[in-house]
Amino acid sequence: MAETVLSDEIWKNWDKTGKTDFLKACKQLLKDESKSPVFAKDERVTQIVSCLYNFIVRGIRGHLKKEPVVSTLSELVAIHSDVCGLICDVLNILDAETVCSENPTEERNNFCTIIKECEKFLSDKVLKERLEIDTLQEVGILKNKSFYTKFIKVKTKLYYKQRKFNLYREESEGFSKLIVELNFDASDSKNILEIIQSLIGCFNLDPNRVLDVILESFENRPGKVTLFIPLVKSYMNYPKIICEVLGSKFCFYHSNTESYTPKSLYLVTALLLQHGIISLEDIYYWLIPDDKVMVKEAEKEMKDAKEYVRKLQIISIKDKDKEDVPEEKENVQEKYSTNQKFGLCEALLDIGDWDNASLIIQILPEYVAVDQYPIALALCKLLHAIIEPIYRKYCVIAPKIKGKVIPPLPNKLAPKPAEKFTDLRKVAIPMLVTLGPSLRYDPVLMYKVIRIAKAALSVTNAVKEPLNEDSLYYDILTLLDATILPALSFMDCNCCIAEEVWNILKIYPYNLRYNLYSRWKNETYQQHPKLMLKRGEAQKQIKNIMKRVSKETIKPVGRLIGKLTHCSPGFLFDYVLLQIQIYDNLIHPVVDSLKYLTSLSYDVLGYCLVESLTQADKNRFKHDGTSISLWLQSLASFCGAIFKKYNLELSGLLQYVGNQLKAEKSLDLLILKEIVQKMAGIEAAEELTDEQLDAMAGGELLKGEAGYFSQVRNTKKSSLRLKEAMAEHNLAVALCLLIAQQKYCVIYQETENSHLKLVGKLYDQCQDTLVQFGTFLGSTLSVDEYVNKLPTIQSMLQDYHIHADVAFFLARPMFNHAINIKYDQLRKLDPNCKKLSTSAKQQKYHEAVKEVMAPIVESVIPLHSAKVWEDISPQFLVSFWSLTMYDLYVPIESYQREINKLRQLSLQAMDSKDVTISKGKKEQERYLTLMEKLQDEKKKQHEHVEKVLYRLKQEKDLWFLSRSVKSAKNETITQFLQLCLFPRCVFTAVDAAYCAKFVHTIHMLKTANFATLLCYDRVILNKLATIIEKRVEKVRDEEKNQRQDLFTLAISYAGQLKLRAGQMIKEADFHQMTEKPKSHDNITDGDSETQTKSVNGEIKEKEKQISDSTKENVAKDTKERAEKKSSRQQSDNAYTKVKPTPQSPTYRETIGKERSDKEKTPQYKDVEVKEKHAKKDKDDKREESEKDRDRDREKRKERKEEKLALKDERQYRDERYVEMVLSKDEGRYTNDRLQSDRYYGGSDRGGHYYDDRDMGSLSNSNNSTNLRRSSQEPPETDRDPKRRKMEGPNSKSSKHEDRKIQHQVDQFLLEKPEKKERSSKTKDKRDKTTDEEKELRKERKLGRKRDRVEEALLQEQKRRRDEEKAMKMMPHNNGEMMEPSVHSREKHHHTRDKSPYTRERERSHDRTELRDKQYPFHA
Repeated sequence: MAETVLSDEIWKNWDKTGKTDFLKACKQLLKDESKSPVFAKDERVTQIVSCLYNFIVRGIRGHLKKEPVVSTLSELVAIHSDVCGLICDVLNILDAETVCSENPTEERNNFCTIIKECEKFLSDKVLKERLEIDTLQEVGILKNKSFYTKFIKVKTKLYYKQRKFNLYREESEGFSKLIVELNFDASDSKNILEIIQSLIGCFNLDPNRVLDVILESFENRPGKVTLFIPLVKSYMNYPKIICEVLGSKFCFYHSNTESYTPKSLYLVTALLLQHGIISLEDIYYWLIPDDKVMVKEAEKEMKDAKEYVRKLQIISIKDKDKEDVPEEKENVQEKYSTNQKFGLCEALLDIGDWDNASLIIQILPEYVAVDQYPIALALCKLLHAIIEPIYRKYCVIAPKIKGKVIPPLPNKLAPKPAEKFTDLRKVAIPMLVTLGPSLRYDPVLMYKVIRIAKAALSVTNAVKEPLNEDSLYYDILTLLDATILPALSFMDCNCCIAEEVWNILKIYPYNLRYNLYSRWKNETYQQHPKLMLKRGEAQKQIKNIMKRVSKETIKPVGRLIGKLTHCSPGFLFDYVLLQIQIYDNLIHPVVDSLKYLTSLSYDVLGYCLVESLTQADKNRFKHDGTSISLWLQSLASFCGAIFKKYNLELSGLLQYVGNQLKAEKSLDLLILKEIVQKMAGIEAAEELTDEQLDAMAGGELLKGEAGYFSQVRNTKKSSLRLKEAMAEHNLAVALCLLIAQQKYCVIYQETENSHLKLVGKLYDQCQDTLVQFGTFLGSTLSVDEYVNKLPTIQSMLQDYHIHADVAFFLARPMFNHAINIKYDQLRKLDPNCKKLSTSAKQQKYHEAVKEVMAPIVESVIPLHSAKVWEDISPQFLVSFWSLTMYDLYVPIESYQREINKLRQLSLQAMDSKDVTISKGKKEQERYLTLMEKLQDEKKKQHEHVEKVLYRLKQEKDLWFLSRSVKSAKNETITQFLQLCLFPRCVFTAVDAAYCAKFVHTIHMLKTANFATLLCYDRVILNKLATIIEKRVEKVRDEEKNQRQDLFTLAISYAGQLKLRAGQMIKEADFHQMTEKPKSHDNITDGDSETQTKSVNGEIKEKEKQISDSTKENVAKDTKERAEKKSSRQQSDNAYTKVKPTPQSPTYRETIGKERSDKEKTPQYKDVEVKEKHAKKDKDDKREESEKDRDRDREKRKERKEEKLALKDERQYRDERYVEMVLSKDEGRYTNDRLQSDRYYGGSDRGGHYYDDRDMGSLSNSNNSTNLRRSSQEPPETDRDPKRRKMEGPNSKSSKHEDRKIQHQVDQFLLEKPEKKERSSKTKDKRDKTTDEEKELRKERKLGRKRDRVEEALLQEQKRRRDEEKAMKMMPHNNGEMMEPSVHSREKHHHTRDKSPYTRERERSHDRTELRDKQYPFHA
């Protein structure tokens, strides 16, 4: 800059040295005289102008004198000729500055003086050219006052007056010469340009018309690009003028309706665009139609497509003749020809100008341009040329099969062909994405693209490294989504290309594939009007096809379905699945008809199944909220059938079930249950027959042959596919653990507000699926795979928080595997391993078990408190949970049954006439092989059971280590039931059988400190009698007026329980309890006990009198009833042979021992009990048992006679009651009195209390009509408060109830002498009653019966509480229990299974409270 050249010292010392330095600096800048500094590429001109500006400014402002300034400028002009122009430019700038300065007068005068002096050495023309007119006049250079007027006239003539050129109509010679020159074979554009310029000057031709002629010649000879492009560029370098000329041509063809725009014009325009002579923005303005018009047309097309699809969903009831006539379709070719934007886009693609073509495509509405057939073909042709080298390099089928070779594009400005896979990312992939569904117009190109994509994924290792820069992993996904799959939707019945697409898709994981299918089915069809029309037509066809689906039309219908699904399977499967959800009988025909699908269609079907299951708008439960919806059950059944029959990928569906379990939703376990059942042949059997249950205790072969309802064949391949699908994504263990965890979330989290019935179903489903899935893993996985994949038992219990029942169920195969390995190791270490005896093998087995199970025993200790381990040992807990029925019991009968069955089948195979001899022999050999295998399996199991029993014998003494004798057994049984028996017996039916067998094994082994009878008493009486019956009754009571279906089911189950009651051990036949010991709660003073004894004695004497008086009258009835109950008497006789009676010394000894134990310490009691048992002699026991047997026979006879007598008395009292009701003074009895009669037999009857044993015959006689009458009887609401008062827990003690019962018995005994007199009067009045009175009397009898049964049930419950307390006070030994007195049994014990009304009248909340009292550990 000037500051770098000049300094302030120059101006200060101007007269001395400043002028010299200034001139020297300027000469330095102007030293090159040959070249002008004005056009120099360096900064010299800027520095010169800056120096001149600073110098003149100082002269104007007075810093320097004017004379030195002018003289110095004259010297500079002499140095270089261009300085004159630079000085004038600086003066022009200063002219404007002086006008706007702060001191305009002085500076302006100095400025004018300098200009006047400079006129001497500056050119007059240059000053007039550079300075303003006003300044020139002010200085005096312009002396003519009319100069300004002349200037305006010249300017107007020069710029605004139109010149007249020579046109065609005036003289054509110039234009004809021009045309000849342009069409002559000349290649040099410079010569042509000179000729054109000479012609224009000679013939005065219009330049714009000359340009038009040049462009016309270019249209006729488009191949002469090298000639015309430089010519046009040289002749007219103004793009807008060229665009105006071209625009006038386009407008001409637009206004001319008789002809269309020629392709040559599009081609010339495209070439000019490609070479950059014109811009797309300038020419696009002249093209028609307008963009707004095209947008409206695209919207109308989309609207029409949606309306068409909507009308297809409507069922028309109009006559076909009256239907609207469809509109005529517009001419597509004509519409395309009139659209100049389409034509230009096609021309651009033809010459390979992708950049400008893509701009036009982007400006227009989406897919509007590429939907045009000519444009799509032009783009496909361009793609062929681009991908040709890479296709020939990687995708040639065979060397000798060359195929059609595509030549490269001749245009050098076109995109270059791709040599590497990464080159495709630059041009080819964007072109394909832009092409979209229009790729359907060129199937050959589609095949090439698919094969190149497959090669790119395999060659570049894109699957393992998808994020690599050279990988096209995600680019190909984009291609599939935007181009390949939408194009496939248009390619009808082309299964080959569908398989090619699947070859790419199967490389990707299922989650990416399902994402593609989702977009394909739900989004792609909404973006393209033509795809929407295609979808509507396909839906119309699938509806017609589904109407003809049946078993008889599987093949033809299957072929039609296959053809439709080749191109667009997604929405078609939606409709098929919808029909299956509505009509479940279509499942099997549809499954069979899907055998003609492609692999891609099968995979899409798997996705559609998952999508159907995730439908949020569908309710998964029925309207009542108590059961699973039918549509979900149908889908689950279809899933099992389709995955079993066809090779569909299971990963997506299994992962969906796993995700649902993570979200604490177990409803979809129904799907997993069906899949495992169908594919692996493992049933989730809810109920097994006795034969099946026995067979499930055997080996795997016996289970497969006799353990399941249906023997599913041909499951080897499908089970292997299921195993591989789970192994691929590590779903086996995850699903197993999630199901185990969900099992305990169903009740408390998932179904917190659900109906009780639904909660039960979901819990049972979760349990069944867990057992089924665990069985599948154990049977399908090899032992090594099972051990390696499943976590250890410690991890399941502590890390995954899985309960012991499930954890041990899953870990048992691992235990057995580890024990067997260890056993083999120990056996091989022995030098005599081949000659080991049975006892030695058993000892080795026991050692292996100890070594393997020791860590397991240690791991369960932290699960429970130390108090628990005081009653049972951890070793016992582990032994119980680690064993199975296979370890304890050999089902010999089941083995023999199956062997006999196979033997019979082998004989039938040889005798069958329908089978050839060779086939019959093969069948016979197969049966014989199975028989041999079963024999070997039975032998191996027998040896295994002996080893296990030996192990248990060695462990039994360490199982129950009592804290002290006084409370050991009761607490032990409680812990055993809570931690072992109850959790496992409800796991499966096989586990329930195992529990029974294990208790029997404990008893058989004579395990110390374990009371078998106490265990049976707690299990059989307390559980079966309370839990099962009460739960059924509760459901029946709750749903009586709400859900008739549940009410009916509850009645049915109650009836089944009643029918099976004869097979169960009854409480009366099971045990007798000793007299209840005294306690502070029941004894209030000293007289109460004496009073009770006297009453009991009185009752005994009076009962004997009654039986004597009625013996003769009821002899016949007694004989008949004795015959009917002979079987029951036999069981009674068989059991009572060993029971002690009150007169027996054993009984007296027991009572004495019990009383004395209260005053002794626990240690002393144990010693005394053991000494007494040791002193007993076998002979004494035999004599006592014979005496007891005789006494029991006499007691039973007396009891039967007493029952008959009481029955007659009850009949008489019923008849008397009816007579009283029908009498004239009936109004005296109030409702309260009637209710008291119902509960206590009426005031006239002395408040007699009816024993449950007396109700047995009455309930049996009316057994067939109980259900009918109970449904007809209106509800008695007045009775509820009374019953609630009696049954509910209140502050009254049991002592009050005893007094009430005693009062009733006394009143009954006082009325006995008057019996005969009343009976005679009753007979006379009974004859006079009418039929209506008889019916009323029957109804009242039934009501009284039910009331008396309820009272008996209350007393039974009270008696059980007393027995429970007495049981706690009684000492027990293994296999023995002190028998209660017969007197106590006759007073308190009543059977539960004689009347059906006992289950009708009991209230649920009372049962729950009683059960909580009996089993406190459940709380």
